[in-house]
Amino acid sequence: RKPPIPDMRILETLTRRFTRALDALFHRALGWRWNPMHQSGALAAWLLVVLTVTGLYLLLLYRVGDPSGSVQRIADQVWLGAWMRSLHRYATAAFVVAAVLHAIRLVGQAREWGARTRAWMTGVFLLGVGLACAWTGYVMAWDAFGHRLAIGGARLFDVLPILSEPVSRIFAGEHPIPAAFFFLNLFIHIALPLAMGAGLWLHVSKVARPALAPPKSVRWGVTGALTALAILWPAALDPAADPLRLPETTSIDLFTSWWLPLAERMPPFAVWGAALASVALVLAVPRFTRRPRTGTDAVSVVDPRLCTGCDQCPQDCPWEAITMVPRHDGRPTLVAQVDAARCVSCGICAASCAPMGIGPPGRNGRDQMAVVRARDPLTWSAPEDREVVVVLCAQASPSLRTSLTESGVRVHEVSCVGALHSSVVELLLRQGSAGVLVGGCPPRDCVGREGPKWMEQRFYHDREAALKARVDRRRLRLATFALGMDESAMAEVARFREDLAALEIDEASGDLPDALCEQSDVEEVPA
Repeated sequence: RKPPIPDMRILETLTRRFTRALDALFHRALGWRWNPMHQSGALAAWLLVVLTVTGLYLLLLYRVGDPSGSVQRIADQVWLGAWMRSLHRYATAAFVVAAVLHAIRLVGQAREWGARTRAWMTGVFLLGVGLACAWTGYVMAWDAFGHRLAIGGARLFDVLPILSEPVSRIFAGEHPIPAAFFFLNLFIHIALPLAMGAGLWLHVSKVARPALAPPKSVRWGVTGALTALAILWPAALDPAADPLRLPETTSIDLFTSWWLPLAERMPPFAVWGAALASVALVLAVPRFTRRPRTGTDAVSVVDPRLCTGCDQCPQDCPWEAITMVPRHDGRPTLVAQVDAARCVSCGICAASCAPMGIGPPGRNGRDQMAVVRARDPLTWSAPEDREVVVVLCAQASPSLRTSLTESGVRVHEVSCVGALHSSVVELLLRQGSAGVLVGGCPPRDCVGREGPKWMEQRFYHDREAALKARVDRRRLRLATFALGMDESAMAEVARFREDLAALEIDEASGDLPDALCEQSDVEEVPA
């Protein structure tokens, strides 16, 4: 496979910078636990739930025989109907924003090709169906804007050899709009979400333990913010549609109907051509950005001589790329087998294997140990000179790496903290390090999906490959290093140094508690 073309590399660079800048902004304003960018995909799925609940209520009061009148009556219900309708509108716009940000984030993190191609394709489908569903919803309201959308859609469909009669004749004003038209819109508006349910299942079908809902804090925070917006600033509702009267102005939804003013000024065939070309270009993104399966993108390899058949790596793999199959060497156990079509080279399996028999080439447990051994030994003549080692995720900001180096700590970079074998931490401490601080990405923003969760389980909760009991946990700390929060990261390193200095004094005086184990600030993520 050829490397990505230069233009697509520029696209990845731009989207990466954009998402990292947004992350840093949200981290400074809200903290990493509340950053909605980390949950953009799960947030889009949650907004579909909000749309379903509000849509069911609106459906109970909607009348096909009097579309504009029934919607106006809903809008006049100050205590319930008005804000329910507005919440439905705002949740639609929020879904589009969340889905687009999720797509941009995937491109920026190079997570849209290979085993993730199906997720990308189905994601584009979900966004397109969501926009079509919003279109039919506006037409159902049958105000001036809905009428404008209906005419624009009829103009586009009339050039296709589908119906024997032009659709635009319905809106000529010669006869009342037939109720069948509104019934058809209602049917499509209900049927499209069912298609989205099937698309969502396909979207996550290759993912192990998919997170389809954001954390409660983000979930209810976003829902509460949209509800407050719906109450304080109700969505606009234009006057009822009149085929014999052309309104001077109409409202427009820039999130779902931004294309309408452009389509009204272009020939129908040009609109169809531009739409099909845009869709084809977006669908082709994984094709143009895929990389050779070498280096950091290489598929994990199993050494059958070391595999004990423990079944831990299939449990930990975020993409279900590993299965246990019968051996061919006469040994009674099973052996791990990697599906190259599903492996994304995250390296999580390398840290899950106690005998270090699996992982991407150059990044399995034995390779990680070799890298540490090849460096200068961490030995000093006096305890106060001992150095702190910060194990840093490759996704961390370059400015943080510089600040850490200038502060006198040794930085050991890994592709993902979830790929860090526990024996590497033990080796760093045995080489003379005063302590090891592992700084990972926020749990919901890990490129390996579940890296921080499995790391904490291995270091503190005896998950294979567990950190040995002989390792002094007082000299180990886990932390979350979020973009744009370099100061808090440096403060965490300073606190760790202070705790280690106090530990040195206690060890020198012989005054040590029976048990002391630093707790990590890594958020627990349910499996």
